[in-house]
Amino acid sequence: MKPDLSRFLGVAASHLMTRTAPALPAGYEQSSAAALGAMMIAFGEEAERAAARRIDENGALRTLFADAAAHVEDAQLAGRLEEAAAGREASFLVSDLQAANAELRALLIELHERAEALGTAKAQRIDAAIWRELARSTERRKLLMGPF
Repeated sequence: MKPDLSRFLGVAASHLMTRTAPALPAGYEQSSAAALGAMMIAFGEEAERAAARRIDENGALRTLFADAAAHVEDAQLAGRLEEAAAGREASFLVSDLQAANAELRALLIELHERAEALGTAKAQRIDAAIWRELARSTERRKLLMGPF
């Protein structure tokens, strides 16, 4: 047997929402079973794209850092941006990708704080690039809640 996580979650969610929940007395347990089914669908969708989303986002952040490093006047921050931009994924395990994403996002926050504080034309361009990436990041996380 080859387990298929998305298929399993879809079948289990469907069972919870169409068989288990209606068989329960109306109220808390029934709504909890239905909500659990909906959460399983969302989890299945996220599990399917988890690695791809993080790889895309980590790459976008590294590109942003490479572009910003040339315009940052603080040599220490510019060096850290260049180092982060040159980084690559150590593994494609979701936990490792998430850890790398957390580090990159911490640097993004620092860069964003610096850009907002400076207010120069260069800093404003960096700030605008950060906001564009944050908007794309939000789109990447959007759940479709579609069928499996």
